[in-house]
Amino acid sequence: MSELTVREFFDAFTREVVGGGDAGEIVDRYYTPDIEQVVDGVTLDRQRLIDHLRPVRKNLVAWEYDVHEAVRSGDRLAARFTVHAEMRRGRTISTEVYLFGEVAPDGRIRRTTQATRDVSAR
Repeated sequence: MSELTVREFFDAFTREVVGGGDAGEIVDRYYTPDIEQVVDGVTLDRQRLIDHLRPVRKNLVAWEYDVHEAVRSGDRLAARFTVHAEMRRGRTISTEVYLFGEVAPDGRIRRTTQATRDVSAR
């Protein structure tokens, strides 16, 4: 994945999540059934990822992904990007993400380990 395709992947996923539809079907289009996503030490499997989408749908109004770096070698992916999320009550949250992952042959994400930090303007 290049910087552009990392941005496109996460932007398309977020657009579908916010747009509605069956959350399980959306997750299955972007992640393998055995997804394991570890974010700041918290592990999300497929069901926990689906459950995480409820508050996103309820609260997210607008978003932007700024991809600073992205490198892919075979099925391995590393990326550093910032997510700017405008929430329903007007607050904008900016989160820097350091992602290391494994991509399945069909382009879906199989595993990620992510470290994040809040870089929101205060």
